[in-house]
Amino acid sequence: MLSDLGAIHILARREIEARIVAPIIEAFGKEFGREKAVKLASETIKSLAREQGAELARRLGGNSLLDFARGMDAWKAGGALEMEVIEQTDTRFSFNMTRCRYAEMYKELGIEDLGVVLSCDRDFELIKGFNPELKLLRTQTIMQGAKFCDFRFVSEHADE
Repeated sequence: MLSDLGAIHILARREIEARIVAPIIEAFGKEFGREKAVKLASETIKSLAREQGAELARRLGGNSLLDFARGMDAWKAGGALEMEVIEQTDTRFSFNMTRCRYAEMYKELGIEDLGVVLSCDRDFELIKGFNPELKLLRTQTIMQGAKFCDFRFVSEHADE
């Protein structure tokens, strides 16, 4: 295992991953069918995201919504994301992502069709691994052509 993956910005990690995984998905797609290859890649990436969510909670020393918000710095490192926070409480964390260099990077690599699988879909699974009592509601993403991503994290205890 690498000694300190945290020293590499997540945006750089995603680019390295994309440059390896996208050609593999395409090769498997030619052999077994693209839909099947993308589905298998998606399932694998989601499983990894749940594990990464649990690891993030361990690293932060907590799994509350406030802990999660504190951990957002890793994804924003190097100007990778620009966001406008709408609400941040113990039970709700809502923001709009107004710029996503992850989406820009996938487009530059010519694989924007895989961007959702390689990045966006991770978000839902990451939060499950981080704390199963937290939910992500999102109706649009920059990756899929929207002007912004609408992230709405809510604790199951929000209405108590």
